[in-house]
Amino acid sequence: MTLGSVPPKFKVSIDRDQCMDCGRCIENCSYGVYRREGDKILIESRKCTGCLRCVAMCPRDAITLTEKPIDYRSHPLWTREVREDIIKQARSGKIILSGMGNARDLPVIYDRLLLDACQVTNPSIDPLREPMELRTYIGKKPSKLNFRKTESGDVELETKLAPNLKLNTPIMIGHMSFGAISLNSQLSMAKAVTELGTYMGTGEGGLHKDLYPYQDHMIVQVASGRFGVNIDYLERGAAIEIKIGQGAKPGIGGHLPGEKVSEEVSKARMIPIGSDAISPAPHHDIYSIEDLVQLIRSLKEATEWKKPVFVKIAAVHNVAPIAAGIARSSADAVVIDGFRGGTGAAPKVFRDNVGIPIEVAIASVDQKLREQGVRNEISIIASGGIRTSADLAKSIALGADAVNIGTAALVALGCRVCGNCYRNLCPWGIATQRPDLVSRLDPEIGAVQVSNLIKGWTYELSELMGAAGINSIESLRGNRDRLRGYMLDEQMLKILDVLPAGA
Repeated sequence: MTLGSVPPKFKVSIDRDQCMDCGRCIENCSYGVYRREGDKILIESRKCTGCLRCVAMCPRDAITLTEKPIDYRSHPLWTREVREDIIKQARSGKIILSGMGNARDLPVIYDRLLLDACQVTNPSIDPLREPMELRTYIGKKPSKLNFRKTESGDVELETKLAPNLKLNTPIMIGHMSFGAISLNSQLSMAKAVTELGTYMGTGEGGLHKDLYPYQDHMIVQVASGRFGVNIDYLERGAAIEIKIGQGAKPGIGGHLPGEKVSEEVSKARMIPIGSDAISPAPHHDIYSIEDLVQLIRSLKEATEWKKPVFVKIAAVHNVAPIAAGIARSSADAVVIDGFRGGTGAAPKVFRDNVGIPIEVAIASVDQKLREQGVRNEISIIASGGIRTSADLAKSIALGADAVNIGTAALVALGCRVCGNCYRNLCPWGIATQRPDLVSRLDPEIGAVQVSNLIKGWTYELSELMGAAGINSIESLRGNRDRLRGYMLDEQMLKILDVLPAGA
């Protein structure tokens, strides 16, 4: 006796009266849901992932997609998801992979934080008529500045400043590697950040030669697998990031399935075509803060101390003391990735159960660094589930200098968050290396869409700051007085260092 089939996740149907039998659904579905048999288009709903490519491309709006048309007997403990995971593992005996961010129905702290506004005695600021300073500098800041007077009477700065990245908006695009996403996806985002005066990450997949024109706005990554890392790669980046961990899978390394390692990906990563690119869980030369210092200094020495070096860690329970150690390690910024961070491929059990929310991580790190008097030694970059300009503003008020976005940028390119990134079948040309699918994403159009998203968020951030009576991003950073908690318990409010609504 076999386990048999499970209820389909989606039911796909075609309105035959509306359908013009053009076959676009067949052409556009990379998962094989549609096929032609004689003069009729047949449907295999079980293959559907809910990517909605067919719905978007149907010229007659003839396609309907229904989620969970048949379900199991309801049970509060043995949910559909739990039962299907057991069935999958009973069949395969393997780890279940998944893409995108944490999919569990857990409270979002951002949604329970409210931004305060000014009224009457402390008037708001109109960003349409008054200047708003959104420029952000990422890197070490001196605790004081020393000046000297020259013989000619001019004043010169004596203090030697560390290299900083100048951002015209406190929004960057996080690390998504060539391999995990397509070159056209990376090109779209690279063009956007170059236009806007901000930065994006390369991920751990090396740097494709087509991205060289945008290298001044690229942050190169050194992960535990050291894929694609050489001196040419390091010198091309505007900054370097050491990836210790990421929010979607704290405590383990990266995984790029062999199906996505094309000839171009193999060249960029310096690995064989078709081989799984599996990063080790730890860096095998880092087992202490002292070891981390050695790698940071080695990277700075290799690039003549001209580039800031960031350290990316996953948000975990002891994130604050870890960040304090990083602040003293010669690093210029710490990137904290919350448990809702996206990924191309992760064990589902890690994605949905390991790590802590980015909101509490930012607040605890900012507070710890202030208590120890080293907050100016390092910048804080928040990532992992930043969905809106409100999340951006709240992150900065909690203590971040800037944020990284990932999934939001992919959604701007057309991603429908179906979570099947690891299968190399993305019908939108985003998380795939198949040439026929990659060609569906036009980098010029993609760049406009990503740019528009960041512009829109930046305008909204100005409006939110103005409403709070703030005209400089510096005045918002760590300003928890501008936040109030709603439906958060006392302990959570204490960790966030935020007053309850009405207080």
